[in-house]
Amino acid sequence: MGDKRATPTPVNRLGRWVRSRSVRQKVTMGAVAALMLLVLLKVLVKKRSHYFVATQVAHSAGILVLIYKLTITKNCSGLSLKTQELTVVFLMMRIICHFTLVHDIHIVLDTLILGSTLWVIYMIRYKLKRTYMHDLDNLPLRYVLVPCAIVAVIGHPGWQGPCVRRFFFVYSLTIEAVSVLPQLHLIQNAKMVEPFTAHYVFAMGVARFFSFANWMIMLIDTKGSLMTQIGRGRLYLLVAPLSEVVQTFILADFCYYYVKSVMEGRRLMKLPSLVSVV
Repeated sequence: MGDKRATPTPVNRLGRWVRSRSVRQKVTMGAVAALMLLVLLKVLVKKRSHYFVATQVAHSAGILVLIYKLTITKNCSGLSLKTQELTVVFLMMRIICHFTLVHDIHIVLDTLILGSTLWVIYMIRYKLKRTYMHDLDNLPLRYVLVPCAIVAVIGHPGWQGPCVRRFFFVYSLTIEAVSVLPQLHLIQNAKMVEPFTAHYVFAMGVARFFSFANWMIMLIDTKGSLMTQIGRGRLYLLVAPLSEVVQTFILADFCYYYVKSVMEGRRLMKLPSLVSVV
């Protein structure tokens, strides 16, 4: 039998070429790819509400993967309970805001995802707790909740209406943008990701990109005038997009290894350099 490594596949050659690039070149290529996708979305998508729906659909796909994993494999290893708890927090806050702002598919989608996430938490905490990687899921939630609360207090949107609603609105935005950090921290600790968890995190990466695209295209549509409101105390208009950018680039590293593993037919992902910032 010949050596399979003697004839690398196009995917392997592309992967080697990308890995051989400098950090600056990798960042540049990623930025160019993201810009091209944003331009494509700007041309094809006419209503900004569609970005919210796309984000929720991607999130729902990830939840469905978790439901399948928990019911079929009877195993929750590799899943972060803390990420699921953060998801419940920002969804509950956003639903409260939806009832005072909109009365459409936003509430339906958020409620469905909230119910599914609560079920996932129940399975991890009680039914499958023996397989839960408690020692690896060790990112303190205060590292997420406290900074987000400070941003929510300082960066209120300046609406007319109850202060609690304004607080929940900004708090839910900032928590959502960083809610996947405990999951990434667990993956970094484990250094290996089984398929279902990888599918879930990839879906979260897609969801974050759509949310990031929504903010960027909103900025483009307003020709930058949206950012002038920052000086009026609406700091969330700066913090929310920046947190989305950071989270999108963090997840981009994971998504690269995910796509590479899928194309190479590997069941387990090895993550030699995942999210060193977490």
